[in-house]
Amino acid sequence: MTHQSGGIPPEPARRTPGHEQASERLSRKLAHIDLEAEIALLRSEEGYARVGRSAKTLVKRPDMRVVLTAMSEGARVTEHIAPGPLTVEVLQGRLRMQLADGNVELPAGHLLALDRNERHDVEALEKSAFLLTIAWPPEP
Repeated sequence: MTHQSGGIPPEPARRTPGHEQASERLSRKLAHIDLEAEIALLRSEEGYARVGRSAKTLVKRPDMRVVLTAMSEGARVTEHIAPGPLTVEVLQGRLRMQLADGNVELPAGHLLALDRNERHDVEALEKSAFLLTIAWPPEP
């Protein structure tokens, strides 16, 4: 291998466990992810500073998605539906989810499961982070 600079060859990029490139992580059969580190990264992003929330897809498979979301107090995800059944697991803080039949408050350590096509919105009652897992419907 020749190096035009004539000096010492550059060291390969170093990555710590759980910090592989997104394309590598999304396509791997096994994903080992440091959630605390990922939450810290989300909170350092411009979008978090600008709108009070930031999200990252951690796992993307044909039949499922896992998305980590960090939200500042008062931030909202407006009403929407998901194409498959889902779970919301609160890792930090406290969320309020508005559902068709009322509100549910979820503190850290709680999990909510919803059927597909259930309308819902999410509000952070305090600085929060949660994992959203969606069972993705098969393509026709």
